[in-house]
Amino acid sequence: MGAVRGNRLNGRARASGRQDFRNWSGHVHAHPHTFARPTSVPELSGIVQTAANDGQRVRVVGAGHSFTPVAAGDDMMINLDRLSGLISADEATGRVRFHAGTRLRDIPSLLAPYGLALANQGDVNPQALAGAISTSTHGTGLGFTGFAGTVTGLSIMGPDGRERELSATSEPEVFDLARVSLGVLGVVTEIELQCVPSFDLIAEEIVVDFDELLTDLEPRMRAADHFEFYWFPHTGTALTKTNTRVAPGEAGPGHLAEAGVRNQLLNVFDKEVVENGALRLAVELGAAVPRLVPHINRIAQSAVSDRTYRAPGHDVFVTPRRVRFNEMEYALPFESGAEAIREIRDAIESRGWSISFPLEVRSAAHDDVPLSTAYGRETMYIAVHRFVKEDYAEYFRVVEQICRRHGGRPHWGKIHTLGAAELSDLYPRFDDFRELRRQLDPAAMFGNRFTDSLFGLG
Repeated sequence: MGAVRGNRLNGRARASGRQDFRNWSGHVHAHPHTFARPTSVPELSGIVQTAANDGQRVRVVGAGHSFTPVAAGDDMMINLDRLSGLISADEATGRVRFHAGTRLRDIPSLLAPYGLALANQGDVNPQALAGAISTSTHGTGLGFTGFAGTVTGLSIMGPDGRERELSATSEPEVFDLARVSLGVLGVVTEIELQCVPSFDLIAEEIVVDFDELLTDLEPRMRAADHFEFYWFPHTGTALTKTNTRVAPGEAGPGHLAEAGVRNQLLNVFDKEVVENGALRLAVELGAAVPRLVPHINRIAQSAVSDRTYRAPGHDVFVTPRRVRFNEMEYALPFESGAEAIREIRDAIESRGWSISFPLEVRSAAHDDVPLSTAYGRETMYIAVHRFVKEDYAEYFRVVEQICRRHGGRPHWGKIHTLGAAELSDLYPRFDDFRELRRQLDPAAMFGNRFTDSLFGLG
């Protein structure tokens, strides 16, 4: 056995009373009997032990940014916002340990004194770090894994309220499987990440012909440090985003040498007014009058202009999302991505749907995390969205069918319909994970009805 830290309380742990829960999009609701916000690990331990003694099931929730009910619970829900912050940083190795409730948005400022940064990020940052790794959250770039691939250590609390210290040298088999766990192995309390020296990104945002983009999508993605694109259905162009990594103070290569730091006020104006404000107007109008959506999308796309600018990496990766939506995302074998996108476009047009939100397409390196969506293969991610006032069921159903034909794996925190039988065919070590769960949590205390559908009860 690896290192185990005991945590005990005198008396019952403090917990707040019944509280309703709603996820970010408003689609998922829960009404747990108890909603706890521990302020220390010993307090958390007492809460977990109390739940175990009372036969309650436990779910841990951060920002509620998952679009599935993965974090929702009927008995006990625990929020770790008060267990956040940096624990230790090794500037020589770049390994940094955080409390699990630390929000992604707070990490850049925590790392700045050490000259370090996260290796990569997604396009939103409200999530708790534990939630990000536990659902296989990722950014884009074929040279980079998702968050879970950068995890070098974990602390996880079991039903007895005791912590296990996991790493490549401390219970390595448990650590291997626990890097993506959806919270069903226990409460993740600490996370150690492999960070990198801080860096800037030079961002190039260019509108291109959609068919030409799909034709040479693979070389475009391979040539860039980070590449993604957005395509508004019913249009013939796409907005590409190519980000090039440079050290702070270092000139960019070639034509990027003159790229300057963008005016902060202009940046805020573009992100808040142009992107979010205009999108809100467009989707609200589209929801009210669906037949106008193709026209609205073409106007919106024609209004987008090319731009190049430079900023610290986290400022370029992240874009605020003020317009609420529901989302499905599938991880496909990299070589299948372009064809699947063409099939999705054909499905939209042939069925006469009016889709106001763009498709988002990204990529990631293969990794060795057993339940990572990029396990064992270079991956192309295709995400589809629908405004919260619109029904997503038929659109997502057809997109899911297309992605599944190409061997796609669903994002663990986004809408999908797969259960244990289908998932076991997609993940070579799925049964290993379920066996570990039976060992660590034989009563499936750390679960809910949704995770039961994914992994079974025990």
